[in-house]
Amino acid sequence: MKKLDTTYLGLKLKNPIVVASSGLTNSVDKIKDLEKAGAAAVVLKSLFEEQINGEVTHLISKDPQNSYPEAEDYIHNYTRQNTVTEHLELLRKVKAEVSIPVIASINAVSANEWTSFAKDFEQAGADALELNIFYVPTGRNEKPGEIEQLYIDVLKKVKAEVSIPVSVKIGFYFTNLIAFAERLMANGAAAVTMFNRFYEPDINVEKLALSASEVFSSPADIRRSLRWVGLVSAALPNLEIAASTGVHDGEAVIKQLLAGAKVVQVCSAIYINGAQVIDGMTKELEKFMRKWNFNSIEDFRGRLSYAKIEDPQMYERAQFMKYFSNKG
Repeated sequence: MKKLDTTYLGLKLKNPIVVASSGLTNSVDKIKDLEKAGAAAVVLKSLFEEQINGEVTHLISKDPQNSYPEAEDYIHNYTRQNTVTEHLELLRKVKAEVSIPVIASINAVSANEWTSFAKDFEQAGADALELNIFYVPTGRNEKPGEIEQLYIDVLKKVKAEVSIPVSVKIGFYFTNLIAFAERLMANGAAAVTMFNRFYEPDINVEKLALSASEVFSSPADIRRSLRWVGLVSAALPNLEIAASTGVHDGEAVIKQLLAGAKVVQVCSAIYINGAQVIDGMTKELEKFMRKWNFNSIEDFRGRLSYAKIEDPQMYERAQFMKYFSNKG
């Protein structure tokens, strides 16, 4: 039996497979089933700042009397407190029922005072905290530096509240992703998750209406994260990486570990094929390790990162024509 155990955010994991924050992790029973299926840890379904603010707006719009400042403040505080209380209760129940680490999650779009609830998650038993931040700039006067600073401000506020490890789940829309990841590390992030997957719009030409695009990732989406896992892990070896997006089988797990990831986060594959895919992933990982005589994951982690391969330009190539011109 090969050693599949690893560490992430200071937590001891039996294997590198973590179930991502989603509807898969929004109940005690679901998480118990994931533990039985072989998941090494789970990221609890996110507490959404945007959703809380949306509920407040909806309640106020239903009754004109709620337009008074005092009423608005009451509704906002009640809705926020009620939502957080339910989230904390779920966290406590999960911690009482499972033995695997449970990582709490906050989906943030601002650095408002509600980030202080992170302390409540720590007190409720969260083993670590993942900040799932995704901001869509819609104003032409917004500067790139201001947007990056938003992420840093959220992280710093949360770090001021908690002592448990904090990771930041980010997208890939940054001018210099390596430099940004380094800023996150410098401001207290123990890890980054690359990348978050959010609602993306599509257009229904039959109805002339905006609609949602496919919500699940595909195996091909691993190409989106693999490059950056290899680059960031090489440049910032002290920053742990959870690779997400496109992890649908054991081969994808192996690829991300070879690129330098500490763990992988799985979501769409479980929605599509059920929790049994986790067992398939671990068995494929063990088979790979036997083939190459690796006794532990550390024997090959990062073996094909940007810093380790003979031709690092393989990670740098951005244009197909550049690739084909070198093929003779």
